[in-house]
Amino acid sequence: MTSTVKDMLATYPADLGNIDQAKLTRCIEQCIACAQACTACADACLSEGMVGHLTKCIRTDMDCADICTATAAVLSRHTGYDANVTRAILQACATACKACGDECGSHADMHEHCRVCAEACRSCEQACNELLAGLG
Repeated sequence: MTSTVKDMLATYPADLGNIDQAKLTRCIEQCIACAQACTACADACLSEGMVGHLTKCIRTDMDCADICTATAAVLSRHTGYDANVTRAILQACATACKACGDECGSHADMHEHCRVCAEACRSCEQACNELLAGLG
C-alpha cells in the first residue's frame, strides 16, 4: 500500500537527520486519521437526541482534531527544524489524544462513533509518544 506521507518524506531534498522515518510517517498518518475521527465524532454527537450530555465530548473532540491537524502540519515541515517545538507539539498532541480518548471512551458503550474515535485517539497518542521517545 502506498503512503503519500512516506512518499513525500522520501522526496525531501535535504537530510532529515536521525529521525526514524517510519515512526515519523506513522505519527503524521495517525494525527491525520485522529483529526478526521474527532471531527466526525463531534458531528455525530451533535446529531444525537440527548446532545446535552455530550457537550464535553464535542469540545474535547474539536480540541483534539485541531491539535492533531497542527501536529501533522508541524511534523510535515523540516526546513529550519526546531526539536524543542517538535517535542512540545508531540507532548500536547499526546495529552489531547489521551483526554479525548478517555472522554470518548466513557461514551463508547452508548455511541459507536465515540468508540471508534477513542481507538483513533489512543493510536495517535501512542504514535506521538513513540516518536517523542525517539527524539531523545
